[in-house]
Amino acid sequence: MVSVSRMPAEAQAPRIRPLSRLPVFLDLSDQAVLVAGGSDAAAWKAELLAAAGARVLVCAPAPGDAMAGLVAQVPAIRIIPRDWQSGDFSGCRLAVADCATEEEAARFHGAARAAGIPAAVIDRPAFSDMQFGSIVNRSPVVIGISTSGAAPVLAQAIRRRIETLLPEGLAGWAAAARRLRHRLAGLLPDAAARRAVWERMAEAAFSGVAGGEAELLALAGAGISAQPACGHVTLVGAGPGAGDLLTLRAMRALQAADVILFDDLVSDEVLELARREAKRMVVGKRGRRASCRQEEINALMVRLARQGRRVVRLKAGDPMIFGRAGEEIACLEAAGIPVDVVPGITAGIAAAAQLGVSLTHRDHAHSVRFVTGHARDGQLPQDLDWRGLADPETTAIFYMGGRTAPDIAGRLMAEGLADTTPVVAMAAVSRRDEQRWCGSLGDLARQSPFRDGAAPVLLGIGRCFSAVKQQADNRADRQRRSA
Repeated sequence: MVSVSRMPAEAQAPRIRPLSRLPVFLDLSDQAVLVAGGSDAAAWKAELLAAAGARVLVCAPAPGDAMAGLVAQVPAIRIIPRDWQSGDFSGCRLAVADCATEEEAARFHGAARAAGIPAAVIDRPAFSDMQFGSIVNRSPVVIGISTSGAAPVLAQAIRRRIETLLPEGLAGWAAAARRLRHRLAGLLPDAAARRAVWERMAEAAFSGVAGGEAELLALAGAGISAQPACGHVTLVGAGPGAGDLLTLRAMRALQAADVILFDDLVSDEVLELARREAKRMVVGKRGRRASCRQEEINALMVRLARQGRRVVRLKAGDPMIFGRAGEEIACLEAAGIPVDVVPGITAGIAAAAQLGVSLTHRDHAHSVRFVTGHARDGQLPQDLDWRGLADPETTAIFYMGGRTAPDIAGRLMAEGLADTTPVVAMAAVSRRDEQRWCGSLGDLARQSPFRDGAAPVLLGIGRCFSAVKQQADNRADRQRRSA
């Protein structure tokens, strides 16, 4: 006999936290459903029920335009121009009503219970056995969201956020899986091989790739051939740091990743949006600090992809702007590794948005230039087009220009740019700890903003920042007068 020890009852924690409602997905195909009322709200419920395959009987003495219009559009909806009767519940699977008074709602709910079927009275939870939540429709994938009637607007907001994460192509993959499930069981009798195919299908579906039966059979064929699957690398722009500035495509890539290689500058807020199961490895390159060499990063991406991993190379800002993406793409292509790029919001654009400034305002600039503020040795680059950068009708955005800021200002003034030209310096753009400094080119020549800060400094130089500088000057004047 095997003895099994048990924890005392008082020490056992519940396996499932209490639920305010039980989420149940009901098959209404060719089932009769009663809807009482002809309002727009009742029409919406009737259309929803018909979309789920139900035969909808609507009892309404004076149906509104929306309800009347449904009859011509949806054959599964039939209207009887009278009030509901107790006999209408016979043979129905569900009953829904829009009742004008509490007394009418109580009577409808009581009649449904007497008939032995669940009922829902719109906006009257006390007389409802069930509630309609917000729905995300990627049929056959359906997601229902409920707040138990406490906050319908919150449920709608949650639905909108989920909608952005689920690509439309998800429906095609799920439909193919439903049609081919039994066939794939015959093709792949080994449960582990079958699971591997389903996992690859899920990754493909969330990557945004359109799929159907042919694509799913191709994945199954790869499982049968037992050839090691080659992975994939996606270079993803993490943006300046704020999580809500991440693109939808970037979010989907992070949710589909097996491994995430991220820079030091990528914020925790962005990393929190990644798939929980993904392995995260920091591969930062920072001046004057211990860093990964680019060759090591390239080799790591190739090795992980050859193991069949889906790798995300997560870079702050945009991968194609001062992110050495070209070197990584060339290395991956030479190794035969599939690679694609998801753009991000680069810090210069994010800074302009934070300041409310158009970098190419037609009254101030006819071009904008993105320039690196230091060379490989950490010093000011010597081969820049300083004459072009000193054009007063050009906006110049210098990345990583904290230590070289005075030298940058000196070179621009030497080429003729006025020392009164407005300058904005920003660090940690878009983040909670964002810092700003505003002055003139002459001021910048005498000091380096945020010299002791850990975040890279972005410099914006040009007449388009005139209004920002004027506001900063006005604030300084008020502070001096009040001191």
